[in-house]
Amino acid sequence: MDNNTLKVPKKLHPITLWVHPEGRVIGSIYLRIQSPNHAGSEQPLDALNLCESFLVFNRDEPPELRFYNIKSIIRAEYSAKDDGADEQQRKNNPLRCHLQLMDGSYIDGIIRESLPPNHARLLDYLNRTDAIFIKMYMDDGKIYLINKSYINHVHVDDFSPELENSEGA
Repeated sequence: MDNNTLKVPKKLHPITLWVHPEGRVIGSIYLRIQSPNHAGSEQPLDALNLCESFLVFNRDEPPELRFYNIKSIIRAEYSAKDDGADEQQRKNNPLRCHLQLMDGSYIDGIIRESLPPNHARLLDYLNRTDAIFIKMYMDDGKIYLINKSYINHVHVDDFSPELENSEGA
């Protein structure tokens, strides 16, 4: 039997990881050409939110293959032009948030997530148990994937009237 029939077709996706305690590492991750969970190719958020313990990372300098523990990845960042999210995802309920991470850094960005009406609060999004990372769109055209376990607190500038009146917005 040919080993190529057992391989899952993947492509390299450029990304920068911030890893504890190592710091910033630049390279690429391997993403499936066809996502097993949705139409189109696998996205970095899909790969980071899998129930796998380690992420395969092709580091630029020094050039080597590494396996990073998902729990040690503080955040990942990549260009929004490389994002395969559809136009509808970009329009979903934009919510400007400010995060403080455990390393003391502050991140300001926009969360755009389509949530079910009965769980449409920011708190519901942050408390999802099926996702380790959240996705934020930055003003400079980058996307950050942030490990929720490294977030100290989140706050929002203004709430809509619906959110002000809802418990635990």
